[in-house]
Amino acid sequence: MPDIELRHLAAMAAIAEEGSFGRAAARLGYTQSTVSQQIAALERTVGGLVFDRPGGPKPVRLTPLGAVVLDHGRDLLAKAEALADAVDRFKAGDGRIDIGTFQSVSNVILPSVVRRLRDEHPGCDIRLSEEEPEQPQLGDLDLLFYDGPVDGDVEHLKLLDDPYLLVAGAGAFPDGPVPLDRLDGAPMVAWPLTCSQPWMEQAVARGGARPQIVFRTAVNDTLLSMVRAGLGSAVLPWLAIRGAGVPADDRLSVHALQPSLPPREIYLHWRAGRTQSPLARRAIEIAAEVAAELTHPPAVA
Repeated sequence: MPDIELRHLAAMAAIAEEGSFGRAAARLGYTQSTVSQQIAALERTVGGLVFDRPGGPKPVRLTPLGAVVLDHGRDLLAKAEALADAVDRFKAGDGRIDIGTFQSVSNVILPSVVRRLRDEHPGCDIRLSEEEPEQPQLGDLDLLFYDGPVDGDVEHLKLLDDPYLLVAGAGAFPDGPVPLDRLDGAPMVAWPLTCSQPWMEQAVARGGARPQIVFRTAVNDTLLSMVRAGLGSAVLPWLAIRGAGVPADDRLSVHALQPSLPPREIYLHWRAGRTQSPLARRAIEIAAEVAAELTHPPAVA
């Protein structure tokens, strides 16, 4: 019955609960004639009377047909109320958001984004996935952090430049910047040749240094453990260094390189032309604010 309207069912429920058209009209803020017209329209749609109207002071009562209509009508009204509530919560920033991330962002930027989203919108559902593919795809993600632009129909916001620094065992190099050519032939541990790593190693080679890579792993903690063990030094971006707590570790030292390498660029991506949820829009705003707070020059040895 496509002609049944929720306002007709709401009027019917009010009459059944109040026992009269007049009291139902007062409760709903309508005139009594308006309520009567709504019930008449409902009765035409269902093809029969939904109330017996005895007249006088006696309360109106549901007919057998009316009982059936009201029983199902209350279910529809409850679902409509739940829908309205869900829409209101969605517009206020609740709902679900799916975010793709990678190790450095997961450790430094994303915790602040997640914490602030949850503080502002306790009912939000945040889903995170972490991987570092060579050719990242947004897929069904709402947002994707990546250290570089992403191909396809994608919009992006550059969050920050992430400078490369040298991490070495304490005392391995004098305090201050380390000339890039000092790394020529030196043992080094490094990330696998994915994402921005090949580009960084090519920049080192253009600077006149060809380190001896003795170990590769994608896990920052493992790389730094090998630096502590004396296996070699590492050239890592500042976010990775900060996220691993290196500045507070007296077994390690952090040095600028001279000349410096071009920084890694951190971007936040989303699907072009897609209407974003309020939660996704707020996540972008927070990510930009957090990144801006991280753009101070890092303290190095």
